[in-house]
Amino acid sequence: MPKLSTELLSLAGEYAVASELCWRGLYSQLTLGNHKRTDILIETELKMFRIQVKAKQGGRWPAVSGLFRTDDFLVLVDLAASDLGTRPDFYVLNLQDWLQIIAETSRKPEARIDQQNKVTYVREKDGKSSVDWKGVNIVPSKVIHCKDQWQKIISRIEPEKTEAKQ
Repeated sequence: MPKLSTELLSLAGEYAVASELCWRGLYSQLTLGNHKRTDILIETELKMFRIQVKAKQGGRWPAVSGLFRTDDFLVLVDLAASDLGTRPDFYVLNLQDWLQIIAETSRKPEARIDQQNKVTYVREKDGKSSVDWKGVNIVPSKVIHCKDQWQKIISRIEPEKTEAKQ
């Protein structure tokens, strides 16, 4: 697969996720522009769900800002392991998954977590603090339990169908 620009990589990931959601019967709409923490919207009669998408071609998803609302999801798209014409790997994270990731991160003394579950790394020098890095780098092995877990989204959107299957 050719190396994509950041913009094309993001679009490829967003369209891939929208396609997967549509295949599962969920109307999904890509947002235009840089709407903060929202790449795809899923609207139901009662609620609006937000999907944040991060795609990668290398070994990790860099500087992921994460989730803070219960009706938000993060879908990580791994284009590194796929060729043109093959389906990429998808990792579906909900708020609980994100909190688990940042719990591990928060053990680092330089990590700070704000009210919206965003992680920043602060460097102390000469008695002054400065933000050195924002976000969390994620490798596939840390989220392997989230691979193809589309049911996390479907069960929040259509709980009656999920209950009927049980």
